[in-house]
Amino acid sequence: MIRITELRLPIDHPPEALEAAILKRLYLAPKDLNAFTVFKRSYDARKNAALAFIYTIDLSVKDEAAVLKQFTNDIHVRPSPDTSYHFVAKAPEGIESGKLLRPIVIGFGPCGIFAALVLAQMGFKPIVLERGKKVRERTQDTWDLWRKNVLNPESNVQFGEGGAGTFSDGKLWSQIKDPKFYGRKVLNEFVKSGAPEEILYVAKPHIGTFRLVGMVEKIREEIIALGGEIRFSQKVIGFDIQNDHIQGVKIEGHDDLPANHVVLALGHSARDTFQALHDAGVYMEAKPFSVGFRIEHPQSLIDKARLGPHAGNPMIGAADYKLVHHAKNGRSVYSFCMCPGGTVVAATSELNRVVTNGMSQYSRNERNANAGIVVGITPDDYPGGAMAGIEFQRAIESKAYVLGGSTYEAPGQLVGDFLAGKPSTEFGSVTPSYKPGVHLTDLADSLPAYAIEAIREAIPAFEKQIKGFSMKDAVLTGVETRTSSPLRITRGPNFQSLNIKGLYPAGEGAGYAGGILSAGVDGIKVAEAVALDCLSQ
Repeated sequence: MIRITELRLPIDHPPEALEAAILKRLYLAPKDLNAFTVFKRSYDARKNAALAFIYTIDLSVKDEAAVLKQFTNDIHVRPSPDTSYHFVAKAPEGIESGKLLRPIVIGFGPCGIFAALVLAQMGFKPIVLERGKKVRERTQDTWDLWRKNVLNPESNVQFGEGGAGTFSDGKLWSQIKDPKFYGRKVLNEFVKSGAPEEILYVAKPHIGTFRLVGMVEKIREEIIALGGEIRFSQKVIGFDIQNDHIQGVKIEGHDDLPANHVVLALGHSARDTFQALHDAGVYMEAKPFSVGFRIEHPQSLIDKARLGPHAGNPMIGAADYKLVHHAKNGRSVYSFCMCPGGTVVAATSELNRVVTNGMSQYSRNERNANAGIVVGITPDDYPGGAMAGIEFQRAIESKAYVLGGSTYEAPGQLVGDFLAGKPSTEFGSVTPSYKPGVHLTDLADSLPAYAIEAIREAIPAFEKQIKGFSMKDAVLTGVETRTSSPLRITRGPNFQSLNIKGLYPAGEGAGYAGGILSAGVDGIKVAEAVALDCLSQ
């Protein structure tokens, strides 16, 4: 196979133009081209440029060696890398019996899903313990918070089948290094479970919440068909550790489960499980994370600012952005989890606390754009050890609950008022999307003073990049605290805990991923490590 990169075509080109461009680029006759596929498609929508797609193409030709020799000095014509997935192990027969116990995966978010799926595909018949409910039951519980102000602490945006990624924009891209193309494995499995095939080649693929629900169910069915188990409403509350080896897990209301391989795919909000691990002596350390607000603008404003004359072109869709500002007080302020044409959602998992996040459907056609505008926090800001970051988050979330009226409404403020340092009393042209609702107030007391100072400096700076970003009627909704895990359950090169053999910290909760794709990739890596260690025993 041969790969061509940087093949540029007008965005409205007819389908047959792509093959013609390939033939022209390689000086081939039609009979010499066997087949081709699009590996990646991005677009160039710079305001002063002609709107164009930029393709990466994989193709086969009759005489591959001759073509590659002809383009030896052309960096955009090279052999295609092998992006297929290759299993590293196969489980022995009778894994349920003897000393080799079935591996346990705690958590069924993106990391846990792919750890369990790959283990099942290799024949290891994993047992998944998920504290929340099946995805459709969980969706109903989540709507109860959004519509009725009623929180179920065990079934919400954070906990349940699919993890926090289910109620998100469904972004499927990442900046992680991925030399083995594990990300391709994740995308292929998603397509197999019902995602549109375009996620395999568009530059910034996304799925959206409604599609994710059905996909998660299909992956669950495959794991079960391969001999795995997914046990819902089973909350892990303790760990049996003897001689620095994991021996089993303690489950609330159920018998203890013996295990010598346990994957910790907890997600970033399993605070009580983090405490149980800490109490059991598992090594962990505090790590940086970020706190801030959600900001909402009209999506049309973002489209115009980012795409200029190309705004509204259906081939491009809703525009996004990525911003960063280094404030004078030494803090970094950046946009986080930008959701074009989406909504701000209630994402708390604990009673009497308020947390926000962003979500989009596949169409991304809601009126507002939203993103987190967050400030970097380091362990120096919350001294006290590995668990101190959680208490730092909780204090902010509790204050937000009170500022919002103690009803799970979120505290909010218009950007103009926030910059002027005065409370807001009525909404302007931007209607906030957060449910149960936004209670207008003064957000100055919702975050540490250094964070407020940095955000007040950053918003006018972002205006220089996106015209209208500091519009006075834009809405800030507080608070965003779950940007990433506040701790890391540190692991070694064998993917096991530094001090507990058989314990495999993984994904966002352990501090090794950030987003659906990177969490899925980490789940695959950990599954491989578990499988290889199982076979070595």
